[in-house]
Amino acid sequence: EKGAVVSVCHVLRYTPLNLEVKRLISSGELGIILSIQHTEPVGYYHFAHSFVRGNWRRTDESSFSLLTKSCHDIDLITFWMEDEVGGVVRSVSSFGSRRLFRKENKPSAAGAATRCVECAFESQCPYSAKSIYVDAAQRGVKGWPVSVLVDREVTKESVEFAVKHGPYGLCVYECDNDVCDNQIVNLQFQNGSTASFNMIATTEQICTRQTKIYGSKAEMTVDASRDEIRIYDFLTKTERIINPKANVPGTSSLRGHGFADYHLMDSFMRSVAQDDPSIISSDAKESLKTHIIVFKAEQSRLSNSSLSW
Repeated sequence: EKGAVVSVCHVLRYTPLNLEVKRLISSGELGIILSIQHTEPVGYYHFAHSFVRGNWRRTDESSFSLLTKSCHDIDLITFWMEDEVGGVVRSVSSFGSRRLFRKENKPSAAGAATRCVECAFESQCPYSAKSIYVDAAQRGVKGWPVSVLVDREVTKESVEFAVKHGPYGLCVYECDNDVCDNQIVNLQFQNGSTASFNMIATTEQICTRQTKIYGSKAEMTVDASRDEIRIYDFLTKTERIINPKANVPGTSSLRGHGFADYHLMDSFMRSVAQDDPSIISSDAKESLKTHIIVFKAEQSRLSNSSLSW
């Protein structure tokens, strides 16, 4: 109504890797897309930091983890499928839980300790706040995640104080978190194609998505940790490796999210300068559609039912 240019920051749409996947699917090289399998490995200490001890640990204070962490992944799947005939989501089912980070899973050797600094099991715990924060600060780390703990200069002493007295020093089995640490979402498209998404907390990789896309002509493997696409052609029985390159000025500091930050801002600025909203792929209308899918997925999980519309 107001003619405003709106861009929602669904950064995964803008990475060179994911844009190339989109181009290949739309070109028909894979043939008819039968199914997509997509995983987000959140990272064991990233999840403990953000979703057990941190700002996104509780649904009532922020939202459920599928929305706060993985709405981008549901959006990406629909983005890849939008040029397919009938590539519109029509059914969803989801399952998930807070399986690990709960008091009954606390190691018996930890006893009654509620903080890592007072815990006898601390040196054996992969989620130790001392290991994640204090040891990192001692190594000279100044950025995330240690920078979140203090509102002044990051030093070993300031981080130690935060771990002793703040929420980031709490035992991961003694926090008031309630969001899922594992969740799967199954999607069915109007044309009969399917997609499955897996959000998992306990991984070595941090947010470097892994994807398999199954077409009638070829199979595609997407490895964000290597910025690599592998295509196996069924007819020729040959494979092709593609490593998309980011076209980003060397002077730009917008290198986050696989250079997506730069491309997102570039598309927004060009859209405003040229008064052309079509340059933006993640406008409010698109974001609303994918957010609805995310909310329906959570409704499915909570009601233990499949939803269609």
